[in-house]
Amino acid sequence: MISVCIGIKNGGQFIREQIDSILPQIGVDDELVASDDGSTDNTWRLIESYEDPRIRLLSNPRCGLISNFENCLMASRGDLIFLSDQDDVWRPEKLQVMTNVLGSCDLAVCDCQVVDEILNPIYSSFFKFNRSRQGLLRNFIKNSFMGCCMAFHRRVLQKALPFPDQVPIHDQWIGLVAERYFTVKFVPKIMVDHRRHRENYSSTGGPSMNSIKKGLTARFHLAKNLFRQ
Repeated sequence: MISVCIGIKNGGQFIREQIDSILPQIGVDDELVASDDGSTDNTWRLIESYEDPRIRLLSNPRCGLISNFENCLMASRGDLIFLSDQDDVWRPEKLQVMTNVLGSCDLAVCDCQVVDEILNPIYSSFFKFNRSRQGLLRNFIKNSFMGCCMAFHRRVLQKALPFPDQVPIHDQWIGLVAERYFTVKFVPKIMVDHRRHRENYSSTGGPSMNSIKKGLTARFHLAKNLFRQ
């Protein structure tokens, strides 16, 4: 069983395009788990309108990006888990390619094209722009793990949950746990169009908004929790 986990908040502008790119790729026994972090627009109604039994729509009992994805992941039931942003578009072959790759590793990360609101390319390859590559130390210093490009086995999730307090972002945490305890593969194939716009729920794939002090503090908490595992 495959679980696609998507964190949502006020995503009405783009959510339908993303869901329409995911549903044709998952099977009748798979699930799309969407956790809503207090949307005030039409996001909830749009998702309900699908009336698709594979979609499970949850409300986040807390508040915030990380807790919303944790809520979504805790509710997932699949053996393979895919993370998804609410405003991206999956390429048609994404699920099949990534599932095949997961036959020989525990966590896989595909490349993506970073695009604007109307899908015009900004960066043709996030891997090239970010100089993404494997390695625990490398990804501790400069993160390559974009949630929208990640898929992993449940054993990785079981090791990564619950998310420790003060971990800066969920996808980097999951990726570093996988780097330390499991096997990781980077897949140099574009399988997501990753939208960047002013209303993005997270800043992943964009410039860091952290000061040097905040960045050092974040790394301290990552290291403290990672080597406590």
